[in-house]
Amino acid sequence: MRIVIAGSSGFLGTHLVRHLRGHGHQVSALVRRTPGPDEIQWDPYAGPLDPAALEGVHVVINLAGSPTIGNPHSSKWATQLRESRVRTTQVLAEAIAAQAKPPAFLAGNGISVYGDHGDEVLTESSDSRGDALLTDVTREWEAAAEPAVRAGARVCVLRTAPVLDKESPPLQTMAPLFRLGLGARLGPGDQYFPIISLRDWLCATAFLAESHDLSGPFNLCSPVTPTNAEFTAALAKAVGRKVFLKVPAPLIKVGAGAMAPELLGSLRTRPAALEAAGYDFRDHDVTDVLSTGLADPV
Repeated sequence: MRIVIAGSSGFLGTHLVRHLRGHGHQVSALVRRTPGPDEIQWDPYAGPLDPAALEGVHVVINLAGSPTIGNPHSSKWATQLRESRVRTTQVLAEAIAAQAKPPAFLAGNGISVYGDHGDEVLTESSDSRGDALLTDVTREWEAAAEPAVRAGARVCVLRTAPVLDKESPPLQTMAPLFRLGLGARLGPGDQYFPIISLRDWLCATAFLAESHDLSGPFNLCSPVTPTNAEFTAALAKAVGRKVFLKVPAPLIKVGAGAMAPELLGSLRTRPAALEAAGYDFRDHDVTDVLSTGLADPV
């Protein structure tokens, strides 16, 4: 298949391009600089994408967006977080809608769309609650894909949980701290923390790109979601240490600012749509995900 990817230079994008090309697909990257081989120039803030860029394309994947790691007390950071995701999705959705035969659209998104639900099991049919920053952003992000939906394109929304790999945050940051004995439970510890391994994220995304009859939202998370206490204990065990520390919730609210709900909110998600579609997860729970994420590349 011919596939076009926005956000190909990020951690997930870099790995996905390699993964899809390894499966025999022709992959082109949307870039804002002067394009090289297998690249297409665009500027989502300057105007619409030239429809010719998507002629003959089978799948468009959007992973573009500014980093979620930043100053959570900065209004500039929050604005960029929102606009970089909503604007790129909108531009691509409109370009897809302009095609005589619209390609499929895999629209990147986040698992934060659900908001804090306590210990309720969350599937793709669950509601979105609250007004936390990332919950608001993911709602707008998802709505921006509507032009492609209305045009009859096959649209899959990738509601992605934190992807755990030693080369990417948050594991890249947490693992060294835990090895030093500085790991800590966050707040009460009973809040659920959805995660997914890099290999399952890559394989699930490729599965959705190659499955011509699948559409709608998809939770990209491990089948069994750990609590923060379970995750903390599993990571400590994986690096051969114990956990004695706890960060009080009031301190997290002050320090993490707008991102505090991501640390203290509870999302007990399940990838029901992927499981129903027949995707076979390789990493089912926190032990599996951490074992894969911390392993040396083969």
